[in-house]
Amino acid sequence: MTTLPTLSTHGSALFLDFDGTLAELASRPDAVRIPPDLPSLLDALHERLGGALALVTGRARIDLQRWLPVQRWPGAFEHGALRVGADGVDRLAVTPELGPVVVAAQAFAARHPALLLEVKQTALALHYRAAPELGPACVEALFQAIANHPDLRLLQGKAVVEVKAAHTSKGAAIAGFLREPPFAGRRPVFAGDDVTDEDGFAVVQSHGGDGIKVGQGPSAARLRCDSPQALRDWLRQQTYEVSP
Repeated sequence: MTTLPTLSTHGSALFLDFDGTLAELASRPDAVRIPPDLPSLLDALHERLGGALALVTGRARIDLQRWLPVQRWPGAFEHGALRVGADGVDRLAVTPELGPVVVAAQAFAARHPALLLEVKQTALALHYRAAPELGPACVEALFQAIANHPDLRLLQGKAVVEVKAAHTSKGAAIAGFLREPPFAGRRPVFAGDDVTDEDGFAVVQSHGGDGIKVGQGPSAARLRCDSPQALRDWLRQQTYEVSP
């Protein structure tokens, strides 16, 4: 693990992915477990950073509420399609109609019971962690489903392939936060674990900040962290060591 930065109370903005970053990956999206102190840890960091903390995740907000009181902090959900600023206002991007793609994905998943199809407000995700051999077939099925929809994009992650609006991304969501208080003018730090986080790393590093890649695999992030446990340990340390 590379040395991670010390956050500054008035100078840092912190952005955090959820799956594989704050929480260990699980066999199913609904099987994730978090440490009991994670909500209070995020509360403490949110307070110490003057509110400049946001979750940035592919999860739907209503889904993430199973584990975290997400209404307490700013956040970007479904890869930035829904962004909630420090003012508490929902900013929902205009996104394409998913109906025909959902029908095609449902038909494909019905033929393969080991797959899990997750339909969100603005996106869908086809999980194949229980049947990794089906990964290429999942990609092909969804690629064909969006072939006539140039406003949709295929996004591949860890044992999951997603369909989302082409113009939304975690990077765009982070850039939006950085134009608003209390994030504006601060040095951003973004921690994520997957290829879906790479555009977020690019944005924070273009603003003079740090991308933190959690786990193994190639990445443009300048910093590395071994695991979600190691990242949580660093976050706990920051609740005591945040500099002025």
